[in-house]
Order: sequence, then C-alpha cells, then structure tokens
Amino acid sequence: MHELSICEALLDEVERLARAQGARRVGRIVLRIGPLSGVEPALLRQAFPLAAAATCAEGARLEIEPAPVRVYCLDCGHENEAAPNRLLCAACGSCHTRLLGGDELLLLRLELDLDD
Repeated sequence: MHELSICEALLDEVERLARAQGARRVGRIVLRIGPLSGVEPALLRQAFPLAAAATCAEGARLEIEPAPVRVYCLDCGHENEAAPNRLLCAACGSCHTRLLGGDELLLLRLELDLDD
C-alpha cells in the first residue's frame, strides 16, 4: 500500500509547516485528490492514523476534496470536465485533448493550534 508512504511524506511537510508557524498541533488537514493521481482516497484515510501517530498531527481530521478531471481540446479550444477513462472534448467529441486537472494531490489547508 503506497498510500502509507504518501501519508508519511505528507506528514513530513505538515510537520515542517507547523514548526515554521510555531504550532503545537495540527487539527485539520485538507487535501485535493484527483482520480488520475494514482492515490486511493479510502486507503489514504485508512493509512493516515498510523502515519500520524506520535506526530503533531496525531488525532487531526483528514478531509479529502475530490478534483474533477479537466481537459483542453486541441481542436476546438474548449475546456471541460471529462470522465477519467474517456478524455474527450464535450463540445466536439475530439480525442485530441490535453489534461488540465484530475491528476493532482494537493495540500490545500492546515488548521493549526498555535502557542499563545
């Protein structure tokens, strides 16, 4: 399960950011994950408590926002959402598209408890 190593890398960054802000703990982590990212959100949620143990994010709430698959049509210039397994232009039906989104794994927000 590579989601555990992804959680560990995420928590390294979260701890770095929390230290830089003088936070004693992390209350909430919000991620955006696209269906083409190669990350399974359910497995990431399952791995998170194990990876977060004994870190400043232990007990933090992990929230995951899905990111839509978006494509740009190289034939007609239209941008639209597409199915992960069907990257076609919704306007003209062309398969000559460029992926604009849906492959991301982004750390969107952290909720930190700061020292007074």
